[in-house]
Amino acid sequence: MERQYKHLNAEERGVILAEHRRGSSLRQIGCLLERHHATIGLELTRGAALGGYDPQVLGLAHDAARRRSGWQRKLVPEAPFYAWVRDRLIHWRWSPDQIAARLRRMHPDDPSQRVSHETIHAAIYAQPRGGLKALMIEALRQAKPKRGTRRTTLAGSAMVPETLQIIHRPEDIEARLVPGHREGDLINGAFNRSAVGTVVERKTRFVILSSSSVKQSIRGIVCSAERTAASRTQSSKASRDR
Repeated sequence: MERQYKHLNAEERGVILAEHRRGSSLRQIGCLLERHHATIGLELTRGAALGGYDPQVLGLAHDAARRRSGWQRKLVPEAPFYAWVRDRLIHWRWSPDQIAARLRRMHPDDPSQRVSHETIHAAIYAQPRGGLKALMIEALRQAKPKRGTRRTTLAGSAMVPETLQIIHRPEDIEARLVPGHREGDLINGAFNRSAVGTVVERKTRFVILSSSSVKQSIRGIVCSAERTAASRTQSSKASRDR
């Protein structure tokens, strides 16, 4: 027998009806269909509750129960406020949050006439392909073709392009043969309230620290540290010339 349970189909129900009329036991019918005998007994019990076992009636009852148990969408074209939400979204360019807030104010005591912004988003992307779905997505603040997709950089998921990866560093820089090459880095403090930029000269291992705010870009922090390094280099030259 299969471990994954599958509902009885019309053919199996017909076999159950024929074998039950013939007088076969539950275990015999179960072995014939490769089903557990408890499944056969439950099927016959359901048929007896409906006035006698009828495969067609049980099949229709099963389909109706599945439709009732499924998740019912609230914002569908048949809903009374669907046209109102669509017009506010497409023509008035309201956001889903604004539409949901207005519905809450219009119907404070009737939850059936309200939808959340998440329901509106789900209804937009559940629309079939066509002009209406394109208009709805275009009316959103972020007109993304699929919900949940994130914007990426030119390098894809990586923040650093492939051509600038450390593994592609030239041999003379990698071996620290020539002075003058620096490495920059950014160290964030607790809760990102502060930041420190570091610049290390690869040949001499000389380190320069530059404090800055978190709002400052990495390029700005590195430039600030390089200016500090240049000023110290000039001061050291002036001291040697004296």
